[in-house]
Amino acid sequence: MEHLTILAQTAESSAGPVVSMQIILDSVWEQVTTLSWLQAVLAISFGVVYLLYGWRIFKVLVVICFGLVGLFAGIKIGARFDLQILGGVVGLSLLAGISVPLMRWAVSILGAIAGGILAGGIWYACELPEEYILAGAIIGIVAGGMISFIIFKIAVMLFTSLGGGILIVTGMLALLHHYESIQEPPTETIKAMLYSHHWFVPVLLLAPTFIGIIVQNKFIKNSKSWNV
Repeated sequence: MEHLTILAQTAESSAGPVVSMQIILDSVWEQVTTLSWLQAVLAISFGVVYLLYGWRIFKVLVVICFGLVGLFAGIKIGARFDLQILGGVVGLSLLAGISVPLMRWAVSILGAIAGGILAGGIWYACELPEEYILAGAIIGIVAGGMISFIIFKIAVMLFTSLGGGILIVTGMLALLHHYESIQEPPTETIKAMLYSHHWFVPVLLLAPTFIGIIVQNKFIKNSKSWNV
């Protein structure tokens, strides 16, 4: 869910792809630094459930994801008419409601978005030209979308594993940040790694995502009652 929020925040900016990467990193660091110890632990706990058992509750997760996007978009549109609350409620209700009868399409869209995030992360980790990182993300969106439409279960595993991985990584970085802040003197190793090493965030996201896909695939194969 958090990856949709970050994408929405990035889309607000009219800046180019290079500046957008800075915006994404700033957004990630803001999330890390604003979480308390308790919130970080809760994020990790929910992330583990999301990562390993998202295939069981994916319909609820889809509705929540689309509802949050609708809420965010509704607030932004409503702000133009000084009707933020009404706009948020309408946007949330509209997208959440649409996602229910169009569940397969909604899951495929989330799978495509997850593919775009992973492809963009790999592009960034390999230190390829940042001015073309959007092209890499689009390739991932197309590939993720095609795979999601062909094999529905892959879309479920892809977006739930990535979503769980984001929660886990954010929580772990927040805990490490809190640990660094109580040292004498305080250190900023995590922040330096985040901004200085291109591979840092993508590797942290890719590792749990692939673990989640492998584990979920085993669970789904052994679950005769699971259907889409």
